[in-house]
Amino acid sequence: MPPTTPSLLRRPPRLCAALLTGALLIGGLASAPAAADASAAAATTAVRVNQVGYLPDGPKRATVVTTATQALGWQLRNASGTVVASGPTVPRGADAPSGQSVQVADFSSYRAAGTGYVLTVDGSSSAPFDIRVDLYDTLRSDSMAFFHHQRSGIAIDASLVGSAYARPAGHLGVAPNKGDVSVPCQATVCDHTQDVRGGWYDAGDHGKYVVNGGISTWLLVNSFERARRAGREAPLGDSTLRVPERGNGIPDVLDEARWELDFLMRMQVPDGKPYAGMAFHKVHDAAWTGMPTRPEQDAQPRELHRPSTAATLNLAAAAAQCARVFRPYDSAYADRCLSAARRAWSAAQASPAVYAPDSDSTGGGAYGDTRVTDEFYWAAAELYAATGESAYREAVTSSSWHTSADAFSPYGFGWADTAALGRLVLATVPNGLPAADTARIRASVTAAADGHLARMAAQGYAVPVPADGYFWGSNGAVANDAVVMAVAGELTGDARYRAGALETMDYLLGRNALGLSYVTGHGETSSQNQHHRFWAHQLDPSLPHPPAGSLAGGPNSALQDPVAAERLRGCAPAACYVDHIDSYSTNEVAVNWNAPLAWLAAYAAERTSTGGEPPTASCTVTYAVSNVWSTGFTANVTVKNTGPAAVDGWQLAWTYPAGQRVTSSWNATVTQSGATVSARDTDWNRTIAPGATVSFGVQGTHTGSTPSPTAFALNAGACA
Repeated sequence: MPPTTPSLLRRPPRLCAALLTGALLIGGLASAPAAADASAAAATTAVRVNQVGYLPDGPKRATVVTTATQALGWQLRNASGTVVASGPTVPRGADAPSGQSVQVADFSSYRAAGTGYVLTVDGSSSAPFDIRVDLYDTLRSDSMAFFHHQRSGIAIDASLVGSAYARPAGHLGVAPNKGDVSVPCQATVCDHTQDVRGGWYDAGDHGKYVVNGGISTWLLVNSFERARRAGREAPLGDSTLRVPERGNGIPDVLDEARWELDFLMRMQVPDGKPYAGMAFHKVHDAAWTGMPTRPEQDAQPRELHRPSTAATLNLAAAAAQCARVFRPYDSAYADRCLSAARRAWSAAQASPAVYAPDSDSTGGGAYGDTRVTDEFYWAAAELYAATGESAYREAVTSSSWHTSADAFSPYGFGWADTAALGRLVLATVPNGLPAADTARIRASVTAAADGHLARMAAQGYAVPVPADGYFWGSNGAVANDAVVMAVAGELTGDARYRAGALETMDYLLGRNALGLSYVTGHGETSSQNQHHRFWAHQLDPSLPHPPAGSLAGGPNSALQDPVAAERLRGCAPAACYVDHIDSYSTNEVAVNWNAPLAWLAAYAAERTSTGGEPPTASCTVTYAVSNVWSTGFTANVTVKNTGPAAVDGWQLAWTYPAGQRVTSSWNATVTQSGATVSARDTDWNRTIAPGATVSFGVQGTHTGSTPSPTAFALNAGACA
């Protein structure tokens, strides 16, 4: 059996600073050295794009790795090889996190839907990608399906996941399993056994952790709650996802969250026992299992670990949110959740400083956390939102986190840094706080989002984390930052925040220092060997690769596993990643990383008010040749919007019948490939109101005659 590689603590941002300092000094601006794994070396193409693609109405930017200091020309080609757009890059110079010199190509104004586009710059071509409105529908489904794959205590059925991923139920006491239906505590922790079946396996091991489960559940439920506020919850509704509960009248995303919520409530200490009402911190094997080991093959004894205040408050927050969001669908379950939340809150108040030690890392991650005032704030916010009761309101307003400037960290929120979640709840859920207080809270959300946008603007790959933010699970932090930006967009209606959230997806899907999609099965070149005990094809060819939609932890400049330490020495922070199953510090999966990915995918998949693409408005075009000479001509083109809605962003296409060639233009950006010409707006004239016109001109050459084009298409729709 291959050697065991334990899944170490997935560290919170605030615990990483000391670990990162030395690595950054070593990494400097060096590129990742060559390695056996493709992802450990620089990508083969210098043009880094979102390898899945771009939304028609979204930002479309690529990063080009080059030592050139002058702007370069870029060309966007469709699947037929025709140039449909072109322009100059913007030099950015040295990009500290990646250790590369880069330029940026922006083709956002091109909005025509299609597949197989390629961006070419200075002789290098990107991976092919699509531009389409349904771009993220599959990722929405796949990233949510990750949680069903990770379920404990239930058979994973081939009809839902495919035969390669089907398996018997794990940890139900069926030999060789020892539990989880009657699990004892570690020595001296308790004198009873407890039924803690169900829930999600946390990561690539068989442990189940309340603090990670709490924030992950909250994010899944919050994704539905946000979509419902926007009136776009239908794609997360009943019978939309691959879960066995489909067809029960409850939204599928809530069914998935309930599987974990039931486990979280089973982890609550019963009445009459020491620490009654608190939650056991975690349950996992007494020793690390080997790699690979399927869940039902795990023969290790299982143990409950001492209750902690942090776990108890995670339970309180997630259960209070459950009480609020589940009530329209299952009021009895909502009541059960609220009862558990109240008990947990009272128990945490009675034992406010019971901490999980960092040393408790045999057989499972420690998830140590000795500052829990942020968890108190988050739980109080959720209980106040659920009940409106004055006691919880007092707990909210008296917390230092209620006015602290540090509730939103530049490094993002996480399982050990949860104050931001309290702010997000209070900013979006109607409550009884004074209007001025609510305004201040909402302003803190937008200020945090502004910080993320500023960091994106300062980096060649538009990443919202600081240059020293590449720690364990950095991809999860990046996705969490996108959640904040999306909520800021909801609060303000400012399109900059939506653009920032979408560009964050670009980073995860290939526009990064390695030119690699960190999401399995999405993109031309994606992670394939994430650290996992069942999805372990690299160790055993009879086992599968991770299923599509699984997010790798991402670059970690601290190099905290032997494979990373050996293969990534001297790496620039954003390049400290290797797609190897034994690199658990860069390449593991975890529910708290996939949860914000699922949130973001559901958000990105939503259709905008215009359908997510430029309208194909009714239109007329007048093409008038104004001057002709021996070898040249000029022509004026006028486009009129004859439809009922404004055209916001336009591209007009036509074909010359006699080989005319455009040499210059005004009031439009014009490109030509063969006989096909494409003219697009210049931003200042991008909007054509109903009944309004826009005009531009071209100058060109001819070889004997200049017949006018006979057909025009505006945003792919035919004009009269």
